[in-house]
Amino acid sequence: MKPWAGVGEAYASSYAALCAGTTDALAAELGPASGRSLLDVGSGTGMVAARFAADGWDVTGCEPEATMRAVAAREHPRLAVIAGSLPDLPFDEAAFDAVIANFVLNHVHDPRQSARELARVSADRVAATIWLASPSWLWHEVCARAGLEPVAGERLAPDKDFERTAEGFAGMLRAAGWRDVLVSELSWTWHAEPAALWASAEGGVASAGAFYLSLDEAGRDDFRRAFDDVCADRSVDGVLALPHTAAIASGRRG
Repeated sequence: MKPWAGVGEAYASSYAALCAGTTDALAAELGPASGRSLLDVGSGTGMVAARFAADGWDVTGCEPEATMRAVAAREHPRLAVIAGSLPDLPFDEAAFDAVIANFVLNHVHDPRQSARELARVSADRVAATIWLASPSWLWHEVCARAGLEPVAGERLAPDKDFERTAEGFAGMLRAAGWRDVLVSELSWTWHAEPAALWASAEGGVASAGAFYLSLDEAGRDDFRRAFDDVCADRSVDGVLALPHTAAIASGRRG
């Protein structure tokens, strides 16, 4: 699990654009808006929710982190964003026509119960995404050049975890009660500016950011120098080409 407290501004300057790369695929899974209501769980800074609202959905965001909600309020002032988190959402059963959770189930403490909760508050369609491949190698290379040992990520208990493959994701969702589950894979390349990547690290976003903030001053200096060296070696025309793959799942309330 990744600590997200206080990272709203840093996330908005970095990974928010990357995570919005699944928006078209999610919209395609849910079909035309036709005035239907949609809940975006873990809506972050509101980028995906705002896109659905622009497409004609009656959108509500749900986000536990106050700094994320603050960015959403500034950037998308017409978007309603409620404080709340999985696996206990503050909504009635079948309260929304459709529910999405974009890169949320790979971060929660209980993915299975959280998937059940997504279906509980949907009257019909449910969709979610997880990462299958991301360039964690970049941050591992930074650590190696800096002579730093990255901290191993926290693992879930076996009865709550699932295999992080398209098949494993689908199986977990079916076990959580989703019907008619379909999972596809989506790959794309994020052309990231080093400044955006550094904003994520310095701002404490995700594993790399949490690790950077855990270092003492000397360790942070070593990390920054190594980051600059890696970017100098791997950047083309001032950007890094970082391939990503996500699993896009859709289904219906069981």
